[in-house]
Amino acid sequence: MTVDTREALPEASAAHPPSRRRARRTWGMALRRDWQLYSLALVPLLFFLVFRYLPMLGNVIAFRRFVPGGNLFGETWVGLRYVKVFLDDPTFWQVFGNTVVLGALTLLFCFPLPIVLALLLNEVRSRYFKRFVQTVSYLPHFLSLVIVAGMVLQLTSIEGTVNQVVGAFGGEPIAFMQAPQWFRTIYVSSEVWQTVGWGTILYLAALTTIDDQLYEAAKIDGANRWRQTWHVTLPGIRPTMVTLLILNTGTFLAVGFEKILLLYNPLTYPTADVISTYLYRVGLVSNNFSYAAAIGLFESVIGLTLVLSANAISRRAVGTSLW
Repeated sequence: MTVDTREALPEASAAHPPSRRRARRTWGMALRRDWQLYSLALVPLLFFLVFRYLPMLGNVIAFRRFVPGGNLFGETWVGLRYVKVFLDDPTFWQVFGNTVVLGALTLLFCFPLPIVLALLLNEVRSRYFKRFVQTVSYLPHFLSLVIVAGMVLQLTSIEGTVNQVVGAFGGEPIAFMQAPQWFRTIYVSSEVWQTVGWGTILYLAALTTIDDQLYEAAKIDGANRWRQTWHVTLPGIRPTMVTLLILNTGTFLAVGFEKILLLYNPLTYPTADVISTYLYRVGLVSNNFSYAAAIGLFESVIGLTLVLSANAISRRAVGTSLW
């Protein structure tokens, strides 16, 4: 008995038309069909290409002697000369130490406090009071850094509010912004005031994804509010916490350049000068671009190492990571 293949083939193709159509679908077809969606990604891709990836080519001047007005990628090859210069520079290590201390203090206070505020707001039952607290805590984020720095300078001046409070308790006025020992406290406090409220948004959004049945089950098991928070709420937002922790660790050395530049002065250099402000003075003010590029490349390598290490530790310890 023979089978007519000419008749069987159309039947087989008709039996699986969706899979065959999916197999024949190409990138060009998908692009023509959903070009509106892909066009939305065009501007962000161009932004990262122009302002993130193309500038990486300039890192070559960390190993070449760059002269303003000359070759864009340096004149002569000098190898690791500039790397050795900043490794032997005591000023750089002082600046590096200040960066590590300010980064650690910022991470220590600015990372857990939004979590605490989000948990507290999650327990508030009054909708109006909750909205009021959220609004008040969010507002500082929308203030310009120039305004924030001006407020800090006015509050901590000799005749400012802080010194008026100190004088009310019988103390002597303190020149806070001229005292190196006070700079870190003032900087971290202003950073907490400006960022904590905004940081709660992601955690409040993550709290809404937790199933209410988990809380009901915890209540049946006799768990109080603290136990529910510890065993239900915190595990529910753990992926968000870990993701933000990894991202914050990656920017550990990128302490706020703008705010420090607006607040510090030569008297507070011993505790206020960080890598970013040091790069500004060395690179743009002193026109030593190759030396500044070498320091910036060193900072980027450390940041990448911190991100990779934090991601690997998180993946092994808690089973959550960025990739």
